[in-house]
Amino acid sequence: MSQKPQPPKRPSKGRAPRAKASRPETASLGRRLGRGLFGALATLLVVGVVILLGAAWIYSGPGPAAKAGDKTTVILRKGASLPEIASSLERGGVIRSSSIFMTAAKATGAARGLKAGEYEFESRASMATILDAIRHGRIVRHWITIPEGLTSDMVMDILNKSDVLTGDAATPPEGAILPETYEVQRGEDRAAVLQRMMDDRDKLLNQLWAHRQEGLPYRSKEEAVTMASIVEKETGKASERPQVAAVFINRLRTGMRLDTDPTVIYGISRGRPLGRGLRRSELDTPTPYNTYRIDGLPPTPIANPGRAALAAALNPAKTNDLYFVADGTGGHVFASTLEQHNANVAKWRQIERQRAGEGIPVVPAPPAGK
Repeated sequence: MSQKPQPPKRPSKGRAPRAKASRPETASLGRRLGRGLFGALATLLVVGVVILLGAAWIYSGPGPAAKAGDKTTVILRKGASLPEIASSLERGGVIRSSSIFMTAAKATGAARGLKAGEYEFESRASMATILDAIRHGRIVRHWITIPEGLTSDMVMDILNKSDVLTGDAATPPEGAILPETYEVQRGEDRAAVLQRMMDDRDKLLNQLWAHRQEGLPYRSKEEAVTMASIVEKETGKASERPQVAAVFINRLRTGMRLDTDPTVIYGISRGRPLGRGLRRSELDTPTPYNTYRIDGLPPTPIANPGRAALAAALNPAKTNDLYFVADGTGGHVFASTLEQHNANVAKWRQIERQRAGEGIPVVPAPPAGK
């Protein structure tokens, strides 16, 4: 039996098999690229998280230890930029990273309100604590106290001894300063601080002068300051100052001499303590400040009077008293006649003798006319 002839086979095309093989290769490459990209993104994410956690730890965690002691002082100058502030803190050893500090300052809005001054940070204080302190201006506060009744030379002694202030200043006129406690900043100029003290005195004096008692025997504000300086030196008891002022004002009105020891002392030592009582020869020696020998007020104040003494000189008590003497209790007893005064002096001398017998130091008795 004869077989039918088979039709001839068509020759195969070379492209078809290759087309079938390229599909898995392309898919495999895409998967590899995808996995690589995902891995890179995951790595970047992990690195970013680590960086953020590290920055957060640097910001909120304990800061560097103090190089000496348990605190570090850093001074930020007025007008300093954010980079300068951050650099100063890093150099001072209170933060680890100036760049993180700047980022945090911008992110929190603190960058617009950082305040200059002297700061003192605890050892290992966090950057967050430091940024908050500078944002709210928690600077180190320094104070200079000028006691009432110091001369201007003594005031300059205090200012010149301060290791907080800088620069030089000339001694102001006597009585030109208002004794107070003043806040100062490290590096502040002495002349600027002194000017503040003088401005405060002028402001207070102008207020008191505008509301002064009528009929006072002063030709100027400075004469009122001179009287206040005498009152300041005559009593340390605030409640007595209006009475003491009244005594001296009554003497001016009646033409009596003031007869006050502190003016004599100022003429001898410019107000420096003598360390002893006045001698009779000193009371008898004429000087421009010896009110036992001159009429009226001395030519200038003899000290820098405080608020209470200035107020007393411009609003004295309304009395007829012309004399006063120590009463043995730290105050004084007042009299309107010489007879009363001499009786009070006699009592004071008796107290002196009694204390001398008991070995208690006493201030020498004032002259009878005091």
